Amino acid sequence: MGKYHYDENIAWCPGCGDFGIRNALIKALESLDLDPHQLVITSGIGQAAKMPQYIQTNYFNGLHGRALPLAAAIKSVNPRLTVIAEGGDGDMYGEGGNHFLHNIRRNIDITHIVHNNMVYGLTKGQASPTSQLGYKTPLQVDGVISEPFNPLLIALSMGATFVARCFSSNEEHCAKIIEQAILHKGYALVDIFQPCVSFNKVNTFAWYKENTYYLDEKDPTDSIEMAFNKAQESSPFPLGILYQKKGKKTYEENCAVYKISDQPIITRKRDLSAVQKLIDHK
Repeated sequence: MGKYHYDENIAWCPGCGDFGIRNALIKALESLDLDPHQLVITSGIGQAAKMPQYIQTNYFNGLHGRALPLAAAIKSVNPRLTVIAEGGDGDMYGEGGNHFLHNIRRNIDITHIVHNNMVYGLTKGQASPTSQLGYKTPLQVDGVISEPFNPLLIALSMGATFVARCFSSNEEHCAKIIEQAILHKGYALVDIFQPCVSFNKVNTFAWYKENTYYLDEKDPTDSIEMAFNKAQESSPFPLGILYQKKGKKTYEENCAVYKISDQPIITRKRDLSAVQKLIDHK
C-alpha cells in the first residue's frame, strides 16, 4: 500500500473507468516520488470529481466546473506546490468551459486531467459536450444533434503547451503521460477516455479499444501542424502526446510579484499599511 492510497468508501460503480485513472494517477505520483504535503488536487462536481477524496493528499472540492480557478489560485500564491485540476468532461468542458479557455491562455503551471466518458454520469446519463452525434439518452431521445466538443483541437488553437489523450484501460500508458504532464512546465491537458458502465452503453471498453490507436512515440511532438491534424481524427482517435512545447513562460513567471522574489506570496509578511493605502486611495 503506497503513501497515496486511501481506499475507504469509494462510491464509483464496480467496473467504472475511474478506477483505472485513479490507479494511473497514483502510479505517476509514486514514480515521481512527490511529497503528498506538496501536492494539491482540485475538483468540481461529478463522479470523476470525487477522485481527490480517494487519494491521500491535500485537496479542495469546489463548485461545479470550478476546479481550474481553484488550481490557478493555489498555484499563484504558492508556485512551489504541484497542482492538479481533475474532473469529468461535463464538469470541465461544459460548466467549466470558460475556465478551460482562460487557463490555457495564461499558461498556468498546472496539470489538467479530464475523465472523458462522453456522458453525464452523476446525473444519470444526459448528453455531455463530448457525446457523439446521434447518441441517444433519456433526454436526447432522438439522438444528439450538436457536433461534439473537441478539447484537443480547442487546447491547441488556444496555445496549450502540452496536449495528450489516453485510455483508462491502459494504466501504464496513462501513468506515463500523467507523469510527463506533471513534469511539464506550464498548462498540461490530459484528456482520458473512460467508460461509464452504468449510463453509457454505447461507448464501452470494447468501443474505445476498437476506436482508438496509439501514436508512434518516435513522431515529433513539437509539430503544431501534425498535432492539429491528429486532433481532428476520430474513430479511430489517437492516444498519446499530441503536442508539447517547452520554454514558454508560465503565468507565475510573468507575474510582477515573482519578478522581485520567488518566495511564495503565501509565506510573505503582510504589509497592512499598503492595504490601507489602497483603501484610502481616491
